[in-house]
Amino acid sequence: MLKCTLLPALAAFVFFSSAWAQEMDELWGESAVKLRADNAKRGQLFDQGNYAMFIHWGLYSDLANKYKDKTYYGIGEWIMHGSMAGIPVPEYKPLAATFHPDKFDAKAIARLAKDAGMKYIVFTSKHHDGFAMYDSKSNGFNVVKASSLKRDPMKELAKACKEEGIGLGFYYSHYQDWTFPGASRGPTTDAEGKPASFNDYFANKCRPQVEEITTEYGPIEIVWFDTPGGIPKKYVEELVAIVRKNQPAAMICSRAGHGLGDYRSLGDMEVPVENQAGLWETVDTTNDSWSFAWYDENWKTPKTILERLIATVARGGTYMLNIGPRGDGSVPERAAEALRASGEWIRRYPQVVYDADPSPWQHALPWGDVTVKNNTLFLSVFKWPASGKLHLPGLKTGIESAKLLHGSKSETLTHHTENGWTSFTVPPAAPEQLVSVIQVNLQGKPEADPCFGLDPEVPTEIPSDFATVTGATEKNKRWMEKFGEWKHCHQISQWEPGGSATWELDVLQPGDYQVDLTYAGENPLVWSVAVEGGETIQNQQSASDIYQSLPIGWLNFPKPGKYKVSVGCLDGNLETASLKSLRLTPVTNLSLASHTSRSR
Repeated sequence: MLKCTLLPALAAFVFFSSAWAQEMDELWGESAVKLRADNAKRGQLFDQGNYAMFIHWGLYSDLANKYKDKTYYGIGEWIMHGSMAGIPVPEYKPLAATFHPDKFDAKAIARLAKDAGMKYIVFTSKHHDGFAMYDSKSNGFNVVKASSLKRDPMKELAKACKEEGIGLGFYYSHYQDWTFPGASRGPTTDAEGKPASFNDYFANKCRPQVEEITTEYGPIEIVWFDTPGGIPKKYVEELVAIVRKNQPAAMICSRAGHGLGDYRSLGDMEVPVENQAGLWETVDTTNDSWSFAWYDENWKTPKTILERLIATVARGGTYMLNIGPRGDGSVPERAAEALRASGEWIRRYPQVVYDADPSPWQHALPWGDVTVKNNTLFLSVFKWPASGKLHLPGLKTGIESAKLLHGSKSETLTHHTENGWTSFTVPPAAPEQLVSVIQVNLQGKPEADPCFGLDPEVPTEIPSDFATVTGATEKNKRWMEKFGEWKHCHQISQWEPGGSATWELDVLQPGDYQVDLTYAGENPLVWSVAVEGGETIQNQQSASDIYQSLPIGWLNFPKPGKYKVSVGCLDGNLETASLKSLRLTPVTNLSLASHTSRSR
């Protein structure tokens, strides 16, 4: 959902970014499991590497979100579009003559990807602006013929990737081309003033360029089509046939459209909170914009990169993280430093990421997350317990041994089981600055109760995705912080009187827990939180269109065991009340929780 004041400017962008998402929701069900088997050979790097680099670099990078002395905030590769600067074609195309990408170093970028622990690179061969970042023989609006760079950066990147032993793939915007007549959002007439059709664009630019990128750069891993919008199926079928003919081992992204891809690509910047079936990826970026924006210094830290990477792998997916080189081709130093730092951690713990299977809990745990390899669990601990006890709820498989890893060294850990919880005795200080890893060797196939366990020390955040809902509507919500900067959550809204969202929780340590709800809405809202067979609390708190985590009160769990906890909206504008999550924190550890966190 978008704020009403943004809707007119963003309508076109929302159409393209949401059309494929809706289509994928309809087409990717049980077939996703079949695709995993069908594409096992084709997608080895995708399915086993689990980590890749995306590169958004083009003529738009040289503008860096600034045009005619005005800064435009949002994703820079869309600066030409009317929702950003609205640059007319006759003004945009000549900018190529001032594009001087002479600091592009393919070897350094391939080395950075390898240092970061990434297994392949996907490079933007042509984005929506129509400017090709390679020496296209079929169209002169490209980096070799129209800019000062008289060498093919994609050939250099293909060579560098081969030398570093990493894979290569290409992004290609197949439906949108804002500078070529007949393409979606492109000019409606050709150079002679005659009406142009989509078939004109497809025959004269799209099809020949896809032939070029799949024949002139050696073996490639992926062809990453984007924003299919309303493209007729016959065109997608023809492009897929070209890829299959020229690159039979290459994967095709679901954003090709019409369910013809090999794997599912989720929404931009979307890391799901529950396990997903089949082959899929999350695409994310190192700051807020995909392409370079001069003002954007909101970089992901090494720890944040690892959190999002491990969360994606633990849900069953592949994580592709973007860098946006400057217009001159150089990579922003802060992005490179964060990638190298997180990559150094991956070199010490490759088993956590590569060829790893998803968590049997099917969601994150309060202190971190879990990935699996055969009969071994790898517990990635982001929040180290000060008490010296790390608690694991609902593990059903017996443990052979457990050890705390520290690079090539390890320390055997003792553990005991109580009320279905396994508690490991750990040192008071975390051995790793970023993420500490506990390896748990099991007696058989990992099995766990996916019920959320209330951690006795760390706040437990429980997303609305896992609630059983009556008398309210649950759906996924997408919105932008800035233009093109997508946020995602599952939310419960349109509450009816008596409506409820109910979770089953497992309590190890009885006592009082602070209850916080993360929600948005209009005007003050009254919420109730009740334990089935126990006490009920309610409170009124403020509400706005920004998701806020606000306290409701203390709730008591008198003994260990399973409980059902229900949340309801009692008063206020029940239609707009949008519940995102429930958080419970042991009262003895309230200092660990923040009661003022906000997100739109």
